[in-house]
Amino acid sequence: MKKRASCDLHTHSIYSDGSYSPAEIISEAKKLGLTVALTDHNTVLGLPEFMREAEKQGVTAVPGIELSTEYNGKELHLIGLFIEPEHYETVKKLTETFLVFKEKSNIEMVERLNRDGYDIDYSEVKKMTANGNTNRAHVASVLVKKGYVKTVKEAFDTLLNEKIGYYIPPKRVNFFEGIKFFKNINALSILAHPFLELNEQELREMLPKAIDMGLIGIETRHSSFSEADFVLSHRIAEEYGLLESGGSDFHGSVKPTVLLGVSGGEFSIPVEIYDKLLDKYNEIKLKI
Repeated sequence: MKKRASCDLHTHSIYSDGSYSPAEIISEAKKLGLTVALTDHNTVLGLPEFMREAEKQGVTAVPGIELSTEYNGKELHLIGLFIEPEHYETVKKLTETFLVFKEKSNIEMVERLNRDGYDIDYSEVKKMTANGNTNRAHVASVLVKKGYVKTVKEAFDTLLNEKIGYYIPPKRVNFFEGIKFFKNINALSILAHPFLELNEQELREMLPKAIDMGLIGIETRHSSFSEADFVLSHRIAEEYGLLESGGSDFHGSVKPTVLLGVSGGEFSIPVEIYDKLLDKYNEIKLKI
């Protein structure tokens, strides 16, 4: 197989809040020469299609997930990479309870918006995802469609910001328990986009315990990162002996400015990032 020049280890499909099917992500990755991971929010339902299509098209693909977790009152996203098919059901059991809480949170959010005159129906929100598992991005997309905001980002920054009161976060998996869970199923745990939720001091305070629990790496490349973010996260990864990961956080038309395989403007993610993570995964497998 032809050597991939770059990779994208953070993408979303219609099974969470993206607009591309898993097969379409694979097709696009093939055009771009990418090694690609699917990391839908709190679900692995898109992985069978994703991996089948990758084999069919000859694309190197990584099965993954992005868990919403709780740490000190903050929502941290934890990516699990190299999730094996025999563990899909185990992952589903972990996320089932959270998805029930999230559904309740989303319904109540729409009800609050309705009371203040925002004319959206929860059935519209449900139709925007292949598996019915909704989140704020789906509500935001309906708000855009109805003309209440211009972009999904504007919705998150205004109406759907936690401080406004329409959105009340659901109960989530504990961050450290999430790391432990991934370790138990031989998946690599990666802290996603650390500087979206944490400052440098908070990150450094959290990392020793996270590493003790089994954290393998952090994203040093992300579409939201500045060059300064990359330099700082790269330095922290080196200091703490963590592997680097990275991805665009591709959502298709939901985030139209975020392109597959691109991190920080035109900054692509070297395939060596994937190679080192794969080596670590294989090392863990050999020890079983």
